Amino acid sequence: MRPPTIRDVAARAGVSKSLVSLVLRGSGSVRPEKRQAVLAAVEELGYRPNAAARSLSERRTRTVGVLLNDMRNPWFVELLDGLNSRLYDSGLHMLLADGHLNRRLGEDLTRTFTELRVDGLVAVGTLRDPRALRVAAGRVPTVAAGTREPELPEVDVVAGDDEQGARLATEHLISLGHRHIAHIAGRGAVGDLRRRGFEDTMRAHGLAGTAVVEQGDLTEEGGYRATVRLLSRAPRPTAVFAVNDMACVGALSAAEESGLRVPRDLSLAGYDNTYLSRLRHLWLTTVDNASHDVGRRAAQRLLDRIDNPDLPRTVDLTSPVLEVRGTTAPPAGTGL
Repeated sequence: MRPPTIRDVAARAGVSKSLVSLVLRGSGSVRPEKRQAVLAAVEELGYRPNAAARSLSERRTRTVGVLLNDMRNPWFVELLDGLNSRLYDSGLHMLLADGHLNRRLGEDLTRTFTELRVDGLVAVGTLRDPRALRVAAGRVPTVAAGTREPELPEVDVVAGDDEQGARLATEHLISLGHRHIAHIAGRGAVGDLRRRGFEDTMRAHGLAGTAVVEQGDLTEEGGYRATVRLLSRAPRPTAVFAVNDMACVGALSAAEESGLRVPRDLSLAGYDNTYLSRLRHLWLTTVDNASHDVGRRAAQRLLDRIDNPDLPRTVDLTSPVLEVRGTTAPPAGTGL
């Protein structure tokens, strides 16, 4: 049996083929009773639109390429949910690519996306080489989400206010009475902003002399190794603010292996409010950077740029919120 066609749907619904097309495109100009008849016919016949044919007729693929920095990072989950929900509402579908795998294989996935003729491109997270987007952005509407790079005139940026979020976490630790506070730093523009927020806050409280920064790499292993180094210092920090939740989980493992109890002996704060931070046996104090909202806003920026490619570049920052949970407390011996 041949698959049903749009002509079959039109015949079953008793309408024209052009009206079926209007219904399938979500047009608001169709009378409710006609729309219902078409949708009923689609359901009865099991009709599925030919995406390839529609792409040729509309000169659009109705797909958006999404390039992730590293698919293993749990921070992307809620951002992708927000991104996909808004794109889906507009009839667009995501094609995902992993920047980590891209680096291993040596492929330029931005070029792959443009060859697939995606309608738009979203770069999520700090890319190892932000310049890779330069050529793609000249060919297809592009938005960067969850990062402040690259700074290109045609690439919109939607991200959290990382500097402010770092201030919130650092202020929280200081308010608990901590003075010897360390920061596990990350790389790229986001890592630099979070480090700056930490250092500026410590300096504002006259604590620049006791602030320590240890380089990490946004992974659990990087957080673990950085914390092992921090705990070997004298004086040992009483609190650690990690660049993200993954690094904070690594810090938690290092503290426990060293015989330290969190938060009695060492307070820990992360960043991103990922699902990891909400696991009951971790229950991390962390900064919520509204990743779901970042995803939805990024999708809307992309939709706006698809409709009008000549729009001026925008930088849209969401406001972070501190989530205080079970890994921070006053330092031991303070009586607070």
